[in-house]
Amino acid sequence: MRLFVLLLVMLGFAGAASAAGTYDLLFHKGSLSGLDAPPPAGVGKQPPDTLLYDRVLSAGKKGEAPDSDNIGLQLTGDDNVALILRQGPRMRSLGNFPASVGNPLIMYFLESTLSDIAAQSGGSPFYIRNRIKEALLKDAEIVPVSVQLGDRDIAAQRVTLHPLEKDKARARMGRFAELALSVVVSEEVPGWLYSLEATVPEGQGAEDAGYRNVITLTDKGEAKP
Repeated sequence: MRLFVLLLVMLGFAGAASAAGTYDLLFHKGSLSGLDAPPPAGVGKQPPDTLLYDRVLSAGKKGEAPDSDNIGLQLTGDDNVALILRQGPRMRSLGNFPASVGNPLIMYFLESTLSDIAAQSGGSPFYIRNRIKEALLKDAEIVPVSVQLGDRDIAAQRVTLHPLEKDKARARMGRFAELALSVVVSEEVPGWLYSLEATVPEGQGAEDAGYRNVITLTDKGEAKP
């Protein structure tokens, strides 16, 4: 069911897309090209990760420690890619995708963020999804940055969206209208996506916790020479 939902959402986002530069930067075609699928792990063994990402999620009450886990991206020999969420000893599949669509981590990031924001704010996930779709088709804030991967400094771009910044229902969203989505991308980063971050500031009330969802490529993904 989770795979089915993710694929439907992916088609929904892609179907709304045009030639907008913002969309093309985030959903970069061919972002997994040049990466080789690892050799088979053997019977009963888990395939090794092609790329590994750390995730830190703060979506609880004020003062609670954030959750930390990992997301493995695994290329297979049949031109498919799997995303695996690892939380300590537990593992959960986030879906399988054709490698030709690019790095599916961007879709997981957007979908999990809007689900979290909808749950925390009490808003409609469909409404928030539509605002993100619209933001993907508009000009975004794009600035050059330098990131470190392994022992190299790499030139990259940070793309930042504020999907609810000018929304007509902004007042009803309160502090969640300040939702910011920031993605750092580079041709020199394997898999194209270096980091993905979603933030909402905390409020004044005791229950008005902030929100932060950060996914970052680990040093296991070495820069291309």
